[in-house]
Amino acid sequence: MLLLAVTVIAGVLFTWCVLSHRLARWSITAPIAMMVAGIALTSGSDPPLVFDFGDMAGFEHAVEVVLALLLFVDATEVPAGVIRRERNVVARLLGAALPLTLLAAFLTALAFFPDQPGWVLAALATVVVPLDLAPTAAVVRDKRIPARLREVLNVEGGLNDGIVSPVFLLCVAAAVESHTESDDYAEAVLDAVGSAAWAVAAGSLVGFLAGWVLRRSWARGWTQPAAARLAVLSVPIAAYTLSSALDGNGFVASFVAGVCVVPAMRHLPKDAVEMTDDLVTLLTLALWFLFGQIVNDEFWDGFHLSVILYALLAVTLVRVVPVMLSLIGTDLSLTDRLFLGWMGPRGVTSVVFGLLAAIQLPAAEGGDFISRVMVVTVMLSIVLHGLSSEPVGRLYARRRRAST
Repeated sequence: MLLLAVTVIAGVLFTWCVLSHRLARWSITAPIAMMVAGIALTSGSDPPLVFDFGDMAGFEHAVEVVLALLLFVDATEVPAGVIRRERNVVARLLGAALPLTLLAAFLTALAFFPDQPGWVLAALATVVVPLDLAPTAAVVRDKRIPARLREVLNVEGGLNDGIVSPVFLLCVAAAVESHTESDDYAEAVLDAVGSAAWAVAAGSLVGFLAGWVLRRSWARGWTQPAAARLAVLSVPIAAYTLSSALDGNGFVASFVAGVCVVPAMRHLPKDAVEMTDDLVTLLTLALWFLFGQIVNDEFWDGFHLSVILYALLAVTLVRVVPVMLSLIGTDLSLTDRLFLGWMGPRGVTSVVFGLLAAIQLPAAEGGDFISRVMVVTVMLSIVLHGLSSEPVGRLYARRRRAST
């Protein structure tokens, strides 16, 4: 069954690749195609494919590795020049809008789900907030949209999930502790902080050391481009495993390693991170296919109206309002601020966070609840942000024609 599933996933990916230019006209990205294929092939009473998530420990490590590699690539691909040029806007988005969005997601969850424990709702907020531009990649490449806005969105997307990750770990740890007899939140918080500290230490050590060695090796002609690409791929793997061995969190360590190795990457070949990027793309697309079965599993029993309304607010006003407020006083026009607020798609980071929360929290403790809300949020985001990408491009094209 596993080999058949891999064959099907490869076939779906190949089909999308050979038709990608035509499918782009309808905003059908690779993640959307893989998700639809996963829904179609795992639905029904006797589906062609069924994935067994019985080995939860192995599955947890697998999704953590996918997220670790994704965070590493995000960190290495953040353009330093954009951060310097747009430091005011980026600082407002990450330092003000992101905390306000988390707070808004939490308060909205309190209003819609008053029966759920507070820490479970806090964990839910960290699940539905992270950005993922992959489902709406056409927006980032759309030349009709000002380059400045696309660059800012790229920077925010690259750093957003790495900043939310420690908060997610803290909230999940407190949510787990809230269902134990001791209810020792202080111990749970200390454990989470200790795990994050080990992760930062491991990621910093691996990132700085690997960057230093790679930079000097390339400058002296001791390595080759293909070998350099392999070396870059080994960095997040080493950071993840070292952090896990020290009881730290692997994906936080990988993100920190990516941040620390960036200075050295500027002195390496431009394609040094491409092998890691391609591997991340393949793994995340396979995860989108699995997400199709998760959608079927969660939709089997239907959803309450409160879940749908909360998910709708989470992908719209919960982000739009904090972003609009945080960017008041900048030189961005009202339309540009609205664009940055609206274009906040949810994707694979929310999926991974939701799966990890469901694994850490049994069904009776909020795991199924978080998983269901995550599924609806991601589905709504794919539909709303995907369908709006072309109209947004046309709007900016009209504005440009009018100004000239």
